[in-house]
Amino acid sequence: MDGLLDFFQPADVTISPSEDGIRRIADSAVIHTKERMGFTEEAKIFIFGVKEERHSAGNDGCAEGPDEIRKFLYRLHDIDNPMPIVDLGNIHAGARIEDTYAAVRMVCEELLRADKIPVILGGSQDLTFANYAAYESLEQTVNLVTIDQRLDFGGKSDQNDALNYLNQIVLHQPNYLFNYCNIAHQRYLVDKDLIELMDKMYFDLVRLGEVNTRISDAEPALRNADIVSVDLSSVRAGDSPGSANAGPNGLYAEYMCQICRYAGMSDKLTSFGIYEYNPVYDERGRSAQLAAQMLWHFIEGVSQRRGDYPVGTKDDYIRYIVPLADHELVFYKSPLTDRWWMDVPYPSGSGNRYQRHHLVPCTYEDYQGATNEEMPDRWWKTFQKLT
Repeated sequence: MDGLLDFFQPADVTISPSEDGIRRIADSAVIHTKERMGFTEEAKIFIFGVKEERHSAGNDGCAEGPDEIRKFLYRLHDIDNPMPIVDLGNIHAGARIEDTYAAVRMVCEELLRADKIPVILGGSQDLTFANYAAYESLEQTVNLVTIDQRLDFGGKSDQNDALNYLNQIVLHQPNYLFNYCNIAHQRYLVDKDLIELMDKMYFDLVRLGEVNTRISDAEPALRNADIVSVDLSSVRAGDSPGSANAGPNGLYAEYMCQICRYAGMSDKLTSFGIYEYNPVYDERGRSAQLAAQMLWHFIEGVSQRRGDYPVGTKDDYIRYIVPLADHELVFYKSPLTDRWWMDVPYPSGSGNRYQRHHLVPCTYEDYQGATNEEMPDRWWKTFQKLT
């Protein structure tokens, strides 16, 4: 990892020493600034900004977001169980946007190989493709979760921007996307045919109303994610005005923070990004403050990981078997956290290709529904993809 800093310019942020004796996030961070370089390999979380906006789809100015978020992040009080963090600084836009993508991909790839969590501060959300591309060399299929008011598919097939970058991910060859889920879409912003296509592909969608009614409905999808990509415009403009695409409806700010905490707590998640924050539209820095608090909750979530994903032996888990139709549904409950999983069968002889995906996070309500002869939607979609 010694060559990582070659990709970066120092972060434009001033870290003032604490004068009140209170420990802050900055006290746990090694930050690449003009005055200080280097990093500690003891850290699990590696933050970096990407100052790229050429494919932002009408949100010009978002390239300046990373340093504005840092100004608020490093003022926050530290989490209860402080953990070392590295802030690598910023990747500046390359001569071509493909150069920026290549730099992000190489940085993420090196961090993932070292068992670190890259945390990307955009810039525009099409950078998610570069994050996704880093997994190709790892030769593992992955689950992607986006938090967005729209589904970023469609448009011209030869065009890649923040409103259709998912085309490039789904059509990429070799294909190593196992599942895609979007959380908090708004139905009147999404074409009916696109929703039907998502269903035919056995992808998952969680509507805004479902999340704002019961935030816990988002947790299983986040627990199943390898990559989480957040479009800050999915928060309603009243709570977060800092994006050209923010609208009157959206997630409540406190729910977005809870979503980020859920993501951090996932043992499976290995990369995370916040995109589309734009200082040009940000009244009194409210969105920068929110993005900083989202990062704080993500870091807290990582610090609270319990390692209860039921891989290997499951002797310590409570096992429930529910006969349903022509299938036998097997549920596992963690005695450590009371979280639930479903064991979905997959074809013999398929080796390790599906090893990471046949245990599907679920809720107690999924188990209750199965006992009432209701097939859990998550089980059925995963079964279709596995077979």
